Amino acid sequence: MAQGSDKHAPGPLGEYLRARRALLSPELLGLPDAGRRRVPGLRRHELALLAGVSTEYYIRLEQGRNRHPSPQIVEALAKALHLDAEGTAHLHQLAASAPPRRSRPRGEQVPAGIRMLLESWSALPVVVAGRLCDVRAATPLAVALSPAHRPGVNLAREVFLNDAVRTLHRDWDLATASLASTLRVAAGEDPGDPRLSALVGELSVHSERFRHLWARHDVRPKQGGRALLRHPQVGELDLRTEKLAILGTNGLLMMCFHAEPGSPSAERLALLASLTAAEPPTGTETATARAEPLRHRLG
Repeated sequence: MAQGSDKHAPGPLGEYLRARRALLSPELLGLPDAGRRRVPGLRRHELALLAGVSTEYYIRLEQGRNRHPSPQIVEALAKALHLDAEGTAHLHQLAASAPPRRSRPRGEQVPAGIRMLLESWSALPVVVAGRLCDVRAATPLAVALSPAHRPGVNLAREVFLNDAVRTLHRDWDLATASLASTLRVAAGEDPGDPRLSALVGELSVHSERFRHLWARHDVRPKQGGRALLRHPQVGELDLRTEKLAILGTNGLLMMCFHAEPGSPSAERLALLASLTAAEPPTGTETATARAEPLRHRLG
């Protein structure tokens, strides 16, 4: 019997169920104390009870021996796991009866109109990135804001592995969690993508933080938020981020950074824009040195 079960890998569905089960506290769910637990989270039979399915059936799901539960069972599992709307949608996607499509090369060409738009937005930091966080285009101010915004680099790789970028982020924990979630969503959409597998493998080898986040299987919507930076030229920046899908492309996303009007961050962002637009300094003068007087005025 054990040999038969070894023939099955858990698959994305089983891995997701196991990861989310491990994050649930029995006490918070009002379950009785069943003694010392060898692993964190709920036991399989406890989650099966909450979802209204048999323990044997749930074990088959986690082990990959049943990979396509009905939509009704998926909803029951999502409720038992306390998943939000995005997590529930992700669970439905993993449990879909259709087999995963074979990965095809994905073109991520930035439309000409979007490039023209970026050229007219020189006073804003704007980045265009693909579904795997590859930066496809960016305004000069976006590149000045962070080296992770340079076209041709991978945003996730830079934020997780580049120490200079990590130092830039006052909110590094939140930034890394968001990026890992973005890659999890991509994995649910196309689990056979070799580019994704290579990127996840690289990040897993070199970043303990990524390994921890990847094991959680968190998925979050691609929505805006805040970016808290400590820029070497202009100081601390508290920026809002807006994420806009570019229709008619294979998952391209436009990320816009902006500050509250009249705030110190708005003044500092304007200073960075002026430094970016200025001619390269001559002699021993640097952009950082030119920024010092205004930095003192801004506090």
